[in-house]
Amino acid sequence: MLKDKKYYPWIVVCLLWVVALLNYMDRQMLSTMQEAMKADIIELNKAEAFGALMAVFLWIYCFMSPVAGIITDKLNRKWLVVGSLFVWSTVTFLMGYAETFDQLYWLRALMGISEALYIPSALSLIADWHQDNTRSLAIGIHMTGLYTGQAIGGFGATVAAAFSWQQTFHGFGLVGIIYAIVLILFLHENPAHSINATPKEAEEKKPNLLGGLSVVLSNMAFWIILLYFAVPSLPGWATKNWLPTLFHDNLNMDMSVAGPLSTITIAASSFIGVITGGLLSDRWVLKNIKGRIYTSAIGLGMTIPSLLLLGLGHDVVSLVCAGLLFGIGYGMFDANNMPILCQFVSAKHRGTAYGIMNMVGVCAGAAVTQVLGSWTDQGSLGTGFALMSIVVLVVLAIQLICLKPKTQNMK
Repeated sequence: MLKDKKYYPWIVVCLLWVVALLNYMDRQMLSTMQEAMKADIIELNKAEAFGALMAVFLWIYCFMSPVAGIITDKLNRKWLVVGSLFVWSTVTFLMGYAETFDQLYWLRALMGISEALYIPSALSLIADWHQDNTRSLAIGIHMTGLYTGQAIGGFGATVAAAFSWQQTFHGFGLVGIIYAIVLILFLHENPAHSINATPKEAEEKKPNLLGGLSVVLSNMAFWIILLYFAVPSLPGWATKNWLPTLFHDNLNMDMSVAGPLSTITIAASSFIGVITGGLLSDRWVLKNIKGRIYTSAIGLGMTIPSLLLLGLGHDVVSLVCAGLLFGIGYGMFDANNMPILCQFVSAKHRGTAYGIMNMVGVCAGAAVTQVLGSWTDQGSLGTGFALMSIVVLVVLAIQLICLKPKTQNMK
């Protein structure tokens, strides 16, 4: 069978790479389509209403993440991935039939629930299929799917202009529905996680609802990892949501140029970062048990001068160089979060742990987005970026001092 082949773990990465692309593409494309949709849905002429439409996804995704993590540890992850993809793709398809703001709002809320199930399931599945010498690279490659989907989602308005916003939702949604069938045929759960084992084995691998949560929250190392994940999420989300504005303000550049320049700079360099960080981490950990931590720390350390330069720079060269440095560093950090978690949290609790991390990261992103909005109104957006470097430096020091793994893979 295909799943018994030595190369099957990489097939898992390839299959989930496409799902990761669809995950970010379907959620992101709405952000570009306000102009195309507001002629048919009057409420979207107000920025406040459009903001509410975007926010409902973010908050539901945030608070569903720990629930999704707990579910991941209890159920077959293949079917969670397939079901999640099918539901959010169906929602995307149905958005093309929406005629009122309320219909869009509730469909967007449902998308938040379904998409929250994907990341904990996918990363946990990849971590189980890949051993210590390939785990960071495999997760890094998967992360490039998210970046690619985010970039493609930005072309939603372009497709809508060529056809219609309804057809755009129909087309993108149909692709995901069809791909869910492909996953049914070719994606397999790792046998070590199978809930179809003997009753005794199944009981051991399926923690009760609150039992798994209590195990994770009683792990002091997890709290350090949680802090280490949450704080870099501040500049991570800040660059996603405010970097185009920063380029526009600091360079006096038209947004039609500032937007693509900033997003392409971050996306392209992040590709380099996750691959570099994955390769380096997988080799380093074989020689030094803290190799993954050191690799992640190098990446996060690169974001500190880049944030200062982003905040204080006022010419194209300095801002683009800062963006490239940030993307590479953040990519190295991104590729190693789950592999580091695997050194401190057992396989049967990783979904729960990452779900909590995802919730805290998204909440941090929502908070910093709002704070930087008020700073932008005061003309101090650059100062906000520069100050984040101090917070990152503090948490980087805490991570290096406090995280002391004893194994490459906690059983």
